[in-house]
Amino acid sequence: MAAQSCTMSVAMLLCLYMLITHAANTSTVWKTFSGDAPVAIARGGFSGIFPDSSMIAYKWALLKGLPNMILWCDVQLTSDGVGICFRELTLDSDSDISNVFNNSKKSYIVNGVSTTGWFSVDFTLSALSNISLSQGVPFRPHEFDSSSFQVVTVGDLAGQLNLAGQLKPPGLWLNIQHDAFFSQHNLSMKSFVISTSQSIIVKYISSPEVNFLRSIVTKYKSSPTKLVFRFLELDDIEPSTNQTFGSLLKNLTLIKTFSSGILVPKTYVWPLDKDLYLEPHTSVVLDAHKEGLEIFVSGFSNDIPFAYDYNYDPVAEYLNFIDNDNFSVDGVLSDFPITPSEAIDCFSHMDKNLSGPAIPLVISHEGASGQYPGCTDLAYKQAISDGADILDCPVQLTKDGTPFCLGSINLIDKTTAAETFSILKENIPELGGNGIFSFSLNWSEIQNLKPVISKSFQNASLYRNPRNKNAGNLVTLSDFLMLANNATSVSGFLIRIEKASYLAEKKGLDVIDAVIDDLSKAGYNNQTRKKVMIQSSSSAVLMKLKEMKDNYEFLYEIEDDVNDISNSSISDLTKFANSVVIDKSTVYGQQFKFLTGATEVVSKLQAFKLPVYVKLFQNDFTTQVWDFYADPYVELNQFSVGSGVNGMVTDFPETSSKYRRNRCLTSGKRPVYMDPVPVDRGGLLTFSQTQPPAAAPSPVLTPSGQDEVELHIFT
Repeated sequence: MAAQSCTMSVAMLLCLYMLITHAANTSTVWKTFSGDAPVAIARGGFSGIFPDSSMIAYKWALLKGLPNMILWCDVQLTSDGVGICFRELTLDSDSDISNVFNNSKKSYIVNGVSTTGWFSVDFTLSALSNISLSQGVPFRPHEFDSSSFQVVTVGDLAGQLNLAGQLKPPGLWLNIQHDAFFSQHNLSMKSFVISTSQSIIVKYISSPEVNFLRSIVTKYKSSPTKLVFRFLELDDIEPSTNQTFGSLLKNLTLIKTFSSGILVPKTYVWPLDKDLYLEPHTSVVLDAHKEGLEIFVSGFSNDIPFAYDYNYDPVAEYLNFIDNDNFSVDGVLSDFPITPSEAIDCFSHMDKNLSGPAIPLVISHEGASGQYPGCTDLAYKQAISDGADILDCPVQLTKDGTPFCLGSINLIDKTTAAETFSILKENIPELGGNGIFSFSLNWSEIQNLKPVISKSFQNASLYRNPRNKNAGNLVTLSDFLMLANNATSVSGFLIRIEKASYLAEKKGLDVIDAVIDDLSKAGYNNQTRKKVMIQSSSSAVLMKLKEMKDNYEFLYEIEDDVNDISNSSISDLTKFANSVVIDKSTVYGQQFKFLTGATEVVSKLQAFKLPVYVKLFQNDFTTQVWDFYADPYVELNQFSVGSGVNGMVTDFPETSSKYRRNRCLTSGKRPVYMDPVPVDRGGLLTFSQTQPPAAAPSPVLTPSGQDEVELHIFT
């Protein structure tokens, strides 16, 4: 898409945005310094997706965030004294300047350290108009690196976003990081800031240099502009005083003489131990407020691993800073400003006893398997505590015929079996190859194995809750049924049956009879107190079960990704299934981690009165397409509001339960940051000039002859 059309489309969306009035949650008493809701600050705009400090990044932050969103600009000065927004002092990490001016690399002393790169002080603004901005973080999308996005000046940022009076001037935050360096090059950051604030409304000016803030404090005594002292890492040296920032933190009375607030890294508030778990919070927020200082916190990013305590839930992290029993910080600096907007407006001060709507159902996937090893007693107890509606048990059979819960027939996938029973390893192509399989061991042997917590399937190096890596005990199906029965908050349970034909034909084990027998012993023949759901990807299994127990709900799992489903196939499904389980990619097509469009599979199935449950929802940011901004709540919202699914199968029931209870969903006043992604208009990928090649379309689901083969085995 050309730069002009891209800009126009964003401007049109911004105009629509102004028609939506939804103020932040200001009716609640906050523990901020002012008592008002904290502010969300977009660092370089929406820099988690678009090139840092590009115009589209700034516009996207306004489009997707709170109405009072603050736009952060790291100010650098060109050789002709123009202030530009750029993340780093050197320009090569976020642009193609090294290609355009490949002979202009320089080395300078910056705060006593030799630094090499391309510096703004060596170029006029006119020269820098020839470079293009790019995504400086390697693991973020680079599809938006193009000539459409050029260097933005501070004046451009304030002027262009005003949109001829349709938008009030955005709240600007100018961060001045290297005043001493620019002074060495006969450029005055002080003069630039003062002259700029005379023509542009600047809400905040921050700097980690004491002398710079001291030099301008008298100019802003009666100004609405707030001066903020920025703390760097505790052991870093502040050049003006030659003290560490840790030492300066102990003298907030001094800081108060030249600023009205402080900006600190988030570890100043919630330190981490060596294993990346939270330690008790410090007193820095209360100390700052006591001294009469506002306190803002930096370092928030959805796609960089944070404390394991949050279970990859970025909203939970924000809430720990703004909505705890002791304090609230006054603002948060984020690369993904949509997420603090949700946290502040939708999830803060939420009534934990509020149940929320009954739909979509929250269905656990092996219990709370994002926090504990799947299918363990601890995973199930956590899922109950987290608000799951339906507990699930994927049933496996032991050598002695005991049904138990485990997410794989191959014990190596989910337990430490390889360490204890390596001699039993065998290759079974029908079951995926090499493994140690449940039917090779008795229950007395399996129950002594240690379970293993799963990893995000798309990134084996992204760990989940290491402290609980082997926590909990595996449970039999009968123990699972007792646990689900005793959980008053759980409305039902789901039993998954797979590999039944192989077990019956090759091993003489009847998993269907084993399941029915345990259900009968637990009193689930004709009861109505709990919903009984049985899921399988085998229609033959469901057909047999339906003949035996027609009072259960039978879920057919469509294993393959499909982009359509024929009416005849749906009609066939209704003969043996009451509902359907499909993968997320069957609802929304995706390619190279971008949405490519929506299918009609959900609406077609629902037209035949078949509820649709979607799998698999995971908080781990590597599992989400870029259109969801590495935010699990944006993804959940897309499937709930955007496609109206009946239930969500999740490794993290707490996240889905919390989403369903959020104020913006239950109040009926949905703000823009809780709107579904407009996939009918192409999603984020339409803003890229480097469109990826088209992928082969997913097939249309049609009846399969495999059903007859499996049915023969069971009859």
